[in-house]
Amino acid sequence: MVQKFILAHDLGTSGNKSTLISPDGEIIAHTTYQYSTIFLKQHWVEQNPNDWWDAVANASKQLIAEAKIDPKQIACITFSGQMMGAVPVNHKGEAVRNAIIWADMRSAQKTEAIAEKIGMKEHYEITGNRLSPSYSAAKINWIQENEPAVHKETFKYLQAKDYIIAKLTGKFATDYSDASGTNLLNIKKKEWSEELIKLWQIDDEKLPEILPSTAVVGEVHSKAAEETGLMPGTPVVMGGADGCCAALGAGAIDEGDIFNYIGSSSWISFSSSRPVFDQEMRTFNFIHLDENKYIPIGTMQAAGTSFQWLRDILFQDVLKTDAAKNIYEMMNEEAESSPIGSNQLIFLPYLMGERSPWWNPNAKGSFIGLTINHKRSDLIRAVLEGISMNLKLIFDALQENYDRPFQDIWLFGGGAKSKIWRQMLADLFGVTIRIPKILDETTSMGAAVAGGVGVGLLKDLTAAKAWCVEAESFEPDQRNHQSYQTALKAFEQVYKQVEPIFNQWNGVE
Repeated sequence: MVQKFILAHDLGTSGNKSTLISPDGEIIAHTTYQYSTIFLKQHWVEQNPNDWWDAVANASKQLIAEAKIDPKQIACITFSGQMMGAVPVNHKGEAVRNAIIWADMRSAQKTEAIAEKIGMKEHYEITGNRLSPSYSAAKINWIQENEPAVHKETFKYLQAKDYIIAKLTGKFATDYSDASGTNLLNIKKKEWSEELIKLWQIDDEKLPEILPSTAVVGEVHSKAAEETGLMPGTPVVMGGADGCCAALGAGAIDEGDIFNYIGSSSWISFSSSRPVFDQEMRTFNFIHLDENKYIPIGTMQAAGTSFQWLRDILFQDVLKTDAAKNIYEMMNEEAESSPIGSNQLIFLPYLMGERSPWWNPNAKGSFIGLTINHKRSDLIRAVLEGISMNLKLIFDALQENYDRPFQDIWLFGGGAKSKIWRQMLADLFGVTIRIPKILDETTSMGAAVAGGVGVGLLKDLTAAKAWCVEAESFEPDQRNHQSYQTALKAFEQVYKQVEPIFNQWNGVE
């Protein structure tokens, strides 16, 4: 019997990560193609969708060649993609302008005006998300109002993965997970919200059909096959939004399955049969790749980014003289020589403002409590602890609104490679931290599971659990947990004390 494989593309912000995966979850080959981001003005952020297509086409050819397989062995191609963008395309599936991506905030004033009309609480109850210029609704509205010729030429507004699917198949659709990141979906009814569409004055005919993540949208047509090296007729399975694919790739499929991903940013989320609403709106909700479930989530802006920033500041000489040296490992070892609380040094990890739990774009990164006696090891540990304490606040916000106690949590991403960080999180959260064998392919694995189910290669989405194999675990030390509780209170107090100053600096009363 000829071996079949799943080709998964993860269209991120910095590049496209492509992975060839077997039906038992083995990674056969993988590669990454980088592309650029266009910064037009402050808070205006775009990408060229043609760069995404080139990355997908080139990576597909490369993986087929590297794995030495016949294109006929690819059972399907499927996707994970960056969320909350706006890609206007014509009837041919061609982009009629650059994509406005999730990081773009040009519609902040318009979003404030919309918030005055509907109220943040009411919007949160409809969509499961805060009203924000980061989401697709504000971007679509901006194009309609400021580029009427582009809007007129637009057939559909898509997300990143949806654009690639349209290029491959000629079909226009999105899935429930990506739709839940637009600020236009009624998250309970799982349909486009007429109320919000009218509020934003959006042409609803230009919104795509919503399909399950496991749906076979279409087949690779001949022109796309020539460009990608795929066989004409290869099934194309929808896949999902990157954060939601990560949840499935982490094996978060059963009620209460929870995980923490630490990359440049970081988030904690879990699988739930219902949206989980927070009175303070510290957390939000997306729809799972299993469209009958939800992913309550809290995310912070600068997790690994804060650690990288400190590396670049304090270890410039090492970076210049010994590029091969594992500086992160050196930093972890130094941090171990500093005690819990970093000798009463607190770091607020808000180098890029903050989402959960504060939702304050004016927040700043800060060291509080510096004295002449502090050493480099204290600064390193304080940064690790600051990131971890913000994650603990997110963890607590999710737990407060959920009726089951979390007993353990899976840890993924680059941050999961650090042993001191693993134990720190176990001690802070007070639960077992589970480390998988594969740390960095979470989103691709989630998309691949959806693809495998879509073409009948896998029975159902619970296959993700078999693919997620534990390598080791870290148990909480109760004495350390108590010490961290004291440090956590100080961390919260410090932020609340300096928040008015951050707001004053940005002209906010």
